[in-house]
Amino acid sequence: MATSTVTRVRRQLPSSPWLFAAPGLLITGVFILYPFVSTVVSAFTDRRTLVPGKFVGLANFRELLHDDMFWIGLRNSTLYIVCVVPALVVLPLLLALLVQKNIPGITFFRSAFYTPVVASIVVVGLIWVWLLDERGLINSLLESVGVGRVGFLSDQWLLLFSAMAVTVWKGLGYYMIIYLAALANVPRELHEAAAVDGAGAVRRFRTVTVPAVRSTMVLVGALSSVAAFKVFSEVYLMAGPSGGPAGEDTTLVMLVQRTGTGLTGRVGYASAISLVVFVVTVALMLLVLRADRREAS
Repeated sequence: MATSTVTRVRRQLPSSPWLFAAPGLLITGVFILYPFVSTVVSAFTDRRTLVPGKFVGLANFRELLHDDMFWIGLRNSTLYIVCVVPALVVLPLLLALLVQKNIPGITFFRSAFYTPVVASIVVVGLIWVWLLDERGLINSLLESVGVGRVGFLSDQWLLLFSAMAVTVWKGLGYYMIIYLAALANVPRELHEAAAVDGAGAVRRFRTVTVPAVRSTMVLVGALSSVAAFKVFSEVYLMAGPSGGPAGEDTTLVMLVQRTGTGLTGRVGYASAISLVVFVVTVALMLLVLRADRREAS
């Protein structure tokens, strides 16, 4: 009886597995593949928002080489990686070690550290703008102790580093959870053996913990590198659409948004910048993976 039921159900099912995959393939094609192909094609045209473009070859990419704002955006995006990625690789690991132990109240602290991850980036950005404004809470505290007001949002470099601090603060909890999962798989016997040999906490961290979670550190480095290079929201909310003082805090993704939007947006030129961002992002991923393979071998 059961066999006949299974046979009848199998006959009613679609004969091709592609029918099961069709919804997912349709969504991927419409929302991922088509926009990507459209962007690549537009990068070689002079397309504008309301005007279909014509093929111009590599003209957009040649223009990039002489565009000061492009180099400013590339500089800022690269600086973001250099400053943010090491912090997001190391600090969440230390935080995970701190909250790893099951002690009373530790669940509260884990939740508190993870709260910025689930908070809206718009809300987070507005809160930090309020804190860092010249008349904000932090400047009021600095002035009360005689330091004076600091132009966190008006100085070119302070604004950029303030945005980096927000990125690190918001990402700590997310990468902490990833490290907690990795630390849970580290055998306790390794730490006990190292402690018996006289290794202190720092030495156990260097010789036991780090090698055990090295692959996770590579994953965190890759994810944070891509996110840092494509940063937009933090800088945009703190600097404004113009990119801060004289546009000096513009990142590449901000430049794409500013160039390609509006009634007269240069969609073709913005697509060329987007293609550069994509190529650099893929290159970063490949470099991280290659470095991991070299170290493993």
